Amino acid sequence: MASRHLSRISVLQALFTSDMYGDLSLKHVLGSLEKNTSSIPQGDEDKPFSEKLLRGIIAKRDEIDDVIQKSAPQWPISKIASVDRNILRIGLYELLFGDGVSVPPKVALNEAIELAKTFGGDSSGRFINGVLGAVYREMGSPRKAEAPKQKTPHKEYLAGAVVCASFENELYVALVRDPFNKWTLPKTRYEKGELSDQAAMRAVREELGLQDASITAPLGEHEYDAHDPTQGDVKRRVGYFAMCAKKQTLTIQKGENIEEAKWFLQAELESLDIYEDLRGIISSGIVVSKQACT
Repeated sequence: MASRHLSRISVLQALFTSDMYGDLSLKHVLGSLEKNTSSIPQGDEDKPFSEKLLRGIIAKRDEIDDVIQKSAPQWPISKIASVDRNILRIGLYELLFGDGVSVPPKVALNEAIELAKTFGGDSSGRFINGVLGAVYREMGSPRKAEAPKQKTPHKEYLAGAVVCASFENELYVALVRDPFNKWTLPKTRYEKGELSDQAAMRAVREELGLQDASITAPLGEHEYDAHDPTQGDVKRRVGYFAMCAKKQTLTIQKGENIEEAKWFLQAELESLDIYEDLRGIISSGIVVSKQACT
């Protein structure tokens, strides 16, 4: 039975080879594809699928690379490892421009992650998962205008925290870094039966590794629009709390697309690459914490 997984491997090899030669023209990548598939027993690979996928990626490469560049400005295309770069191209093409019926979004994501685990480095699987998932959720598909718009976007409720610590007469704030190299606040979706303060405490435990944080005050809500590959348009509402904790080593125990957790001095925040719509919430948390945490 023909395997589309083998087809994606052949497409990745063709893209990687051509990328290394600095020639991603259709003629060159199709020639590389033919060399790669010539040794595969007939029937083991869906060759028409391979060629169609490769032609589509080359035709949309500039748009795909633009999506990556705009969504992850701290990761220039040229700085991403060649294997990871071309896995992203395959995954994004199937997510954004492919046939969402024969290749559902979850399949496209899983296939890209498997390619990363097999052919990439130690952190490639997590990197591909983070970038593809976040790009698709935050930007949506360029084809979404072709589909009927949802009358009422799906709603998701999350809870998060501005965690501060006083150490040697200085105030520190705990932030987490996402796959785009943006610093943001720890947050998580509600679990069944959880209250907002309970969910926020769990986010701090899972994404910062802090077990002794305590809530000092609610900070209000932050709402933003996103796009989920399985649910479509999503409106996310995050309720934030100010918390105090002891300054200790931060350890990520569990977190969705979290790369790093770190303490920062208040004076360092201005120069950090933080999502602008969170700066007001962080400032409010600091004002509360200056009295509560010292």
